Amino acid sequence: MDALPGFLIAAVALAGSPGPATLSLAAAGAAFGARRGIGYLAGIVAGMVAVMAIVASGMAGLLLAVPGVAPAVAALAALYFLWLAWRIATAPALAEEGRRGEPPTLAAGLLLSLVNPKGYVAMAALYSGFVLRPDRLVADAGLKLVVLTLVIAAVNVAWLFGGAALTRFFRDPRTNRIINVAFALSLVGSVALVFIV
Repeated sequence: MDALPGFLIAAVALAGSPGPATLSLAAAGAAFGARRGIGYLAGIVAGMVAVMAIVASGMAGLLLAVPGVAPAVAALAALYFLWLAWRIATAPALAEEGRRGEPPTLAAGLLLSLVNPKGYVAMAALYSGFVLRPDRLVADAGLKLVVLTLVIAAVNVAWLFGGAALTRFFRDPRTNRIINVAFALSLVGSVALVFIV
């Protein structure tokens, strides 16, 4: 357990840094409010638990070793993120009397996590870079899953509520457009960085 402090620091840095999930959560919070973004948040966290299971089992490595799979997965992920960025950038301003449209769903959050290359890279780094229980490998993987789930949930709640703090700016159409486009460009930029690096 000597590695736990370093593991926590790395987990917060990797899970909390701007990326497709965190930026889209902030955008959902800003556009719809924190309460209406909870389902999307739950989907992102559930999806990341699935990503951790895939990484820990070695399935990700096996699947990506098949010729042609990695570029196809990368292309599908990029298309999904571009579609999400377009939805954020073109969302209309909030009406004074209430929220507009439907917030992203649990299923959308789950899908985002499952196609997010940053998630796989971060989990692979955390799972392979730290050993919390050297004497028991199954317990080590289980402990990482629990700790990472708590960290991911906490940082994603912070991003959702941080975005929700911007809601008042979404009532002015001009400011709303600027914020929406900034979130969309940030999302596209974070995805581009994942694919470039």
